[in-house]
Amino acid sequence: MSEDGKRAGGAPAAKPTSDDRRISSGSGPYPPGKKVTIKSADMKSDVQKEAVDIAIAAFEKCNVEKDVAEQIKKEFDKKYGPTWHCIVGKNFGSYVTHETNHFVYFYLDSKAVLLFKSG
Repeated sequence: MSEDGKRAGGAPAAKPTSDDRRISSGSGPYPPGKKVTIKSADMKSDVQKEAVDIAIAAFEKCNVEKDVAEQIKKEFDKKYGPTWHCIVGKNFGSYVTHETNHFVYFYLDSKAVLLFKSG
């Protein structure tokens, strides 16, 4: 199992597959009014889209960031197997080790979502 280190909120430790790729709701597949910005990713684009879709649904269902993170983590554990980790918020730093092709860091409006698989 190959692993890479990444930083959220700073420079990535490994070269990202995408950087500040904006997906806006006006021209994309997301609901109107949602601004999606992929900051860093080492994940297939269809799985990235699924992460964003699950995050949108979680934000609509939950008001507390911890609950949003829990919802996203549980969905990915169920669909892609354990062990996924998810951090949601407006202000945090991180440095994580993840399995290759299992990392995405994006903003949904003003909230950051860090999702990765490790373990």
